[in-house]
Amino acid sequence: MRIFSGIQPTGIIHIGNYLGALNQWVELQEKNECIFCIVDLHALTAPFDPKTLQDLILEKAIVYLASGIDPEKSIIFVQSQVKEHTELTWLLNTVTPVGDLTRMTQYKEKSKKFKANLNAGLLNYPILMAADILLYQTDVVPVGEDQEQHVELTRTIARKFNQKFGQVFKVPEVKLSKSGARIMSLQEPAKKMSKTDKPESYLGLFDEPEEIKGKIMRAVTDTGRVIKYNPKAKPGISNLLTLYSAFSGKSIKELEKKFKKKGYAEFKKSLAELLVSSLEPFRRKRKELLAREVYVQEILKQGAKRAQVIAQSTLENAKKKMGLT
Repeated sequence: MRIFSGIQPTGIIHIGNYLGALNQWVELQEKNECIFCIVDLHALTAPFDPKTLQDLILEKAIVYLASGIDPEKSIIFVQSQVKEHTELTWLLNTVTPVGDLTRMTQYKEKSKKFKANLNAGLLNYPILMAADILLYQTDVVPVGEDQEQHVELTRTIARKFNQKFGQVFKVPEVKLSKSGARIMSLQEPAKKMSKTDKPESYLGLFDEPEEIKGKIMRAVTDTGRVIKYNPKAKPGISNLLTLYSAFSGKSIKELEKKFKKKGYAEFKKSLAELLVSSLEPFRRKRKELLAREVYVQEILKQGAKRAQVIAQSTLENAKKKMGLT
């Protein structure tokens, strides 16, 4: 199967992103044809600094590679380097009802958050995402719950285009992230971990050992001393148990038994040590890749060439069906 997914270059990649997306991408590339994009055009819809954008794109490429995405097995490229993304977006604009866009949950949320920057890109964001996916005749799109609605719209757009002009696009399937990888904020455990929150709320994939230890020891827990998984009554310790389970491979039940007669402080210390050792390979790989920027840029350049071969074919077919060629 052909898989497509992408991450914006802006913002820190935290362990929730890794467990919910990148870790699964690494598994998917073993038996599938995978295309992983750095979606820099999407990032333009929110406030950003043009001076740092190229550095952020390089950093995300390093994140992909450090996480285990193999350029020999997968295509890794930057969205803006394949012009077919924007051209197909315009064509898909003409078959997408405005009402469908205004109903998108993320548009409603972002239009409140970015009132001073309420641009048309925020509204049309899902159409660009549809173009990203449909250009590559994608079979499956692995996403978190927050993007599921956008993929459903992509499916609708593909069907509408095919019905109106003739068969061009595959209608992709949604693959939701595995359950159990939903990591919550270290400071507000009832809320999902987010890179837009204060730094002590999340663990970055490349955080240094002292940062990891400090964030875990200061993580919000609950009243009492019992280490028991109960997200409603004990969201703090339940979140830390989820983290421990994800990085140790041990079940929640095993961990509850292991720490049955121990307090929160001892549990946190053990978790911090586990995370420091688990994230060490990512920190080491990042340092290696930062010293090999030319190598990373060459991977992106070759990835864009490979992606464009597929994208051109799809776009030309779409234009032909619409009578443009």
